[in-house]
Amino acid sequence: MKTLQLFSNPLESIPAISALYLADLGEALGKRELFIKQSPQKLKVLREHALIESAISSNRIEGVEIDKSRVATVILGKPLLKDRREEEVSGYRDALNLIHTKKKLISLSEETIKKFHNLIKSDMWDSGKYKEKPGDIIQTYPDGNVRIRFKTVIPDNVDHYIKKSIKLYNQCLRERYIHQLIAIAAFNLDFLCIHPFRDGNGRVSRLLFLLQCYQAGYKVGRYISLERLIEENKKRYYETLELSSEGWHEGKHNPWHYINFLMYILKSAYREFEKRAGRITYVKGEKQSWLSMPLKKLWEVSIFRKLKVSVRA
Repeated sequence: MKTLQLFSNPLESIPAISALYLADLGEALGKRELFIKQSPQKLKVLREHALIESAISSNRIEGVEIDKSRVATVILGKPLLKDRREEEVSGYRDALNLIHTKKKLISLSEETIKKFHNLIKSDMWDSGKYKEKPGDIIQTYPDGNVRIRFKTVIPDNVDHYIKKSIKLYNQCLRERYIHQLIAIAAFNLDFLCIHPFRDGNGRVSRLLFLLQCYQAGYKVGRYISLERLIEENKKRYYETLELSSEGWHEGKHNPWHYINFLMYILKSAYREFEKRAGRITYVKGEKQSWLSMPLKKLWEVSIFRKLKVSVRA
């Protein structure tokens, strides 16, 4: 809310690095369309693997990990889940599938936000419900000392702040006084500062970021996992979030640290997309056999090793 309020009037200028990111992302958008028309089968491989990476990385950022031997079963199959961690990873996959298949029908609303939370925290007593107690963001050091990184919005104000953030975001889109990517990143920062749920805020924020980018036409997250790129830059993620949240409650913060970080992630995704979409090749004589193979079986027989593309478990 506080960041979007800063941008409630047309900006006289934006940081030079932000302008460069926007220019680069505009150029990347056109290249992506070219790849989509030319390489449909190659993109199928990227889509399927991005689903795996996203579900695993977004949960792992929050310390939720599952046995690597269970990854294919949990994400690609319909298994009997063993524990809460597997349920959360499976729920994130369901949320991703919802975005990928229903993106045009999903509006940015409180209902959507609570739906995503309910999916990733299924069967928890407070899934899909705003927090009832204050929950500050705490950092614990190896020596046992702790500090408050950020004091989040108190429970009584959460509903109002979320409603206001959604209203301001939609106003940005309607009146177009700032670039949509800046509005998306601003909303994401505000959401994390509001911290509406007891747990799962980071994962919901990444799902919302993916959805909003999709709806703005930046669909690279369907082929390259944005969550995995954030995990690979986790230190920078937390640093920029802390820098941009200083003074947030008073509306005196500098949001550009975090905004530029998210645009950097998008730019990195497009750069990787161009490399991987253009590099994937089929092993001679095996194109038809593996293209018709179910994804779960594809994973199990490790056929990805035979593709000239980087694959992460």
